[in-house]
Amino acid sequence: MLLKTKKASTLSNNKESQDKAKLESIWKNIHRYSCPHDYNFHLHTRCSDGQLTPEELVDQAVSIGLQGFAITDHHSVQGFYRAKNYLKEKYNLNSKTVLPYLWTGIEITSQLNGTNVHILGYGFDPEADVIQKYLTGEAPTGKNTDAKIVIKTLHQAQGLVVLAHPFRYRRSAEELITEAYELGIDGVETYYAYGNPNPWQPSDKHTTIVKQMANKYNLYTTCGTDTHGNNILVRL
Repeated sequence: MLLKTKKASTLSNNKESQDKAKLESIWKNIHRYSCPHDYNFHLHTRCSDGQLTPEELVDQAVSIGLQGFAITDHHSVQGFYRAKNYLKEKYNLNSKTVLPYLWTGIEITSQLNGTNVHILGYGFDPEADVIQKYLTGEAPTGKNTDAKIVIKTLHQAQGLVVLAHPFRYRRSAEELITEAYELGIDGVETYYAYGNPNPWQPSDKHTTIVKQMANKYNLYTTCGTDTHGNNILVRL
């Protein structure tokens, strides 16, 4: 009975981080200045290949006044759990602190028609059985790398699916976005700093093209610094 109660409590605690309607509403209004000071939907911690602990990342998010964010570690949600617990334990007791909204997130290495790409998932149920094969801490192998299967799995886990940084691959962004759209993807990472500038700012030429593609296929547009270093305001 205790185990059932604990699991039910976990599911209840995660429900807030699965608010897709809230996420969709934000993505409809994302613009070039939304990141990195208001929203950041691409962040890594030491739970995959980042330099920050989840706790350090949360401290920075709160310090700069982020309204919402997602930790998108590679093939792991351990950073999400640690961040969520830390927000609750350290900050929830301080009613004067306006806390950022935290969604579940993940980055999955995939194959899209022979091209290695990264697919981002948001607002999914991390307890869903179907998603567990992508939460091992290791890149998937075999048929589980197929982008079609990755997208379908994230949808089955009630998540939203986004093609990460479409200009960082061996084929054109236009081709890959079209193919991802045909597989049912929900959005594309539109505001991204390809040259890793400091301060962070989205690349103008790339952004224009991706926005046009997103409009063409009625896809959500997202933003993120893709932080791997010790500062969530920049990538490195």
